[in-house]
Amino acid sequence: MATLEKIRSKSVFLIIVIGVALLAFIIGDALTNSRNLFGDHTTVAKIGSSKIDYTDYQRKREELNNRLEEGRRQNPDQYASFDTQVLGQMALDQLVQETLLNEAANKAGVRSSGNLLRFYMLDNPQSQRVMDIVRQLNASGLSIQTPQQAYDVIFNPKRNGLTDAQMEPYQRAWLAAESEMDTQIRQMIYQRLIVGTVKANDLDKKALYNDYVNTSNVDLAYLPYGKLDEKEYPVSDAEVKEAYAKEKAMFAIDEPTKEISFIAVNVVPSAADRSAATALAARTVKSLASGQQLDKEIKKEGVSVTRHSLRGADLPNGAVKDYVLNAGADSVKLIDSSLRGFTVVRMVGRNSAVDSIQVTVVSTASEKLGNRVLTALNGGLAADSVTARFAADSVAVQADQWIPLYTADGATNALPTETLDSLRNAGGKYVTIQAGPQGMVMARLVKQNAPVTIYEYDEASYTLAPSSKTLNDERAKLEKFLAENTDAKKFNENAAKAGYNLQKFSITSSTPAVPRFQGFNQYYPDSRQVVRWVMIDGKPGEVSHIYESSNAVNPALYAVAVDSEYEDFRPVENEEVKKMLTERVRRSKAGDRFVEKYSKKTQSLQSAAEAMGVDVKNYPTFRMGNNAGVNDANVIGKIAGSKADKKVVIVKGDRGVYVYQVMANATEKFPFNDQMYDQQYFQFVSPDLMEMVKGNAKYKNNIYKFEAGE
Repeated sequence: MATLEKIRSKSVFLIIVIGVALLAFIIGDALTNSRNLFGDHTTVAKIGSSKIDYTDYQRKREELNNRLEEGRRQNPDQYASFDTQVLGQMALDQLVQETLLNEAANKAGVRSSGNLLRFYMLDNPQSQRVMDIVRQLNASGLSIQTPQQAYDVIFNPKRNGLTDAQMEPYQRAWLAAESEMDTQIRQMIYQRLIVGTVKANDLDKKALYNDYVNTSNVDLAYLPYGKLDEKEYPVSDAEVKEAYAKEKAMFAIDEPTKEISFIAVNVVPSAADRSAATALAARTVKSLASGQQLDKEIKKEGVSVTRHSLRGADLPNGAVKDYVLNAGADSVKLIDSSLRGFTVVRMVGRNSAVDSIQVTVVSTASEKLGNRVLTALNGGLAADSVTARFAADSVAVQADQWIPLYTADGATNALPTETLDSLRNAGGKYVTIQAGPQGMVMARLVKQNAPVTIYEYDEASYTLAPSSKTLNDERAKLEKFLAENTDAKKFNENAAKAGYNLQKFSITSSTPAVPRFQGFNQYYPDSRQVVRWVMIDGKPGEVSHIYESSNAVNPALYAVAVDSEYEDFRPVENEEVKKMLTERVRRSKAGDRFVEKYSKKTQSLQSAAEAMGVDVKNYPTFRMGNNAGVNDANVIGKIAGSKADKKVVIVKGDRGVYVYQVMANATEKFPFNDQMYDQQYFQFVSPDLMEMVKGNAKYKNNIYKFEAGE
């Protein structure tokens, strides 16, 4: 009883302790995941009142990644330089677009139809999911050529010797693809509706027509400002601010933006690293020349060996090919040694082999049917008569198909050795290549090419990369700089003195990684982590720690300082904004002075041109929108709208000063084409359809809150 009383007396205290512990756990979890405890825990982005959920984002990113992997398998060269850092934002951009279109289509009451669904699923397949299903069915042993065949097998399994249980996963996948395609069809319909709203009225089309047919014969002289002296044309901060106030709308931004100063240190091999590589190349030659396999210790240092078996035409052009074509067996040579590494080749030998064969392949939906077809074929039935005798939707024939046994990459292993031997020994008969519950494949050898010479050689290669010591030395140097420059001001002031190249960028949450150049879609490797720190943790004035690229061959070290941040407009203090407005004000001042100076010389166009030191040019058919000699829209408008009074006019433009005379006006006789000017109007307006759908909806990108932490 005494023990129970003690427990009761402390119960309130225990409840408080447990409660505090639970609260700390919850808050700690929320902070660890960089999410607001009372906010949208799974919202990657918001567009207006709509949210993009993290699970949808994961699914879309995985889908894009799978397509990328498929693309790399099919076209490795095309995708070799693709930067996977952009996948996350690509996935989010697609989801935002889909969300906007879905909501707009639903509000407009847009619906799909069975005929449209059939067209895009079967007749003219546009669904990536359907193509994936077709590939999966073929990978499982079924011979499926078209989406229609896939649909028949999936939803009529018994007719094809299969069970409902076998096809049930494919049925679910197909229905999911149908649902997705139905949504895409509604989006396409709505997009066409939106495009249809951008229509020119009769006045618009007539104005475009008049701009084309109304021409002027113009004599014109142009003097560009060139590089203007800052002392001769000074621009004050007040003048820049005044220009900013007039043009502020130009600097509106869609997302919160941060200005950063960025240092990238590309670590290269040192002299000691290069010397070690030279010694390693000599050891590699000696090891291969011994006739044994490459020494294990040499392999540990990064030298890799590849055995090649290639036709003469497929040998890589250059020193390797020259050597292999003429080298004796077991000879070894250092082919290449440079700052990138080295290549050593050992000639193994030569042999003859057939590089391709021609076969006729017949496949069936079941093994039972396959045995019947095999008997008929070897009994004299022609391949082109198979589908006529047997069910066409259960038999497929590929006549006289060439199968490469060697390509530019070497032996293809397209057919197992035993299968190839069976075909060659069958005396022109069909043999079974594959058989099972899901179908049967048989083939007959039609003919084979004459043997060609195959060159066999070992290629030992080494890629020179900075050593750990070299990388650590560069890291220590950058760490010392950061320790001495702990805020953005010092970071900017002292970077060049320390030997670092400083780059300036504008960064938002939609920036996939740090760009190599402002405005270009090329990014520093593994720099997404830098943008994450900037957008999530970095405050104006703060400097990051060192970030590192994981590329072992071309490692890089990064550091960044946050200079400023803003949400609605790029401020007048922004370096690029200030530079642009300063130049604009300076050119305007120069234009005023040029006009004042040369106005006194405009008794004739020729005298004005001589005073400016330029030539007079004639434009016999000067018209709106088609004047290679005049790049200033305001000046074009003034000239094109002038009467032919031959008056000498001087006017300033954005890049220079113009003096002109309108000598004559004319109207060209072109028929009015309503459809053509409809199209021209659309091109002139050039509407951003997604911006039209988005309207004034606010966009908030939380993507970096879901990225891995440091």
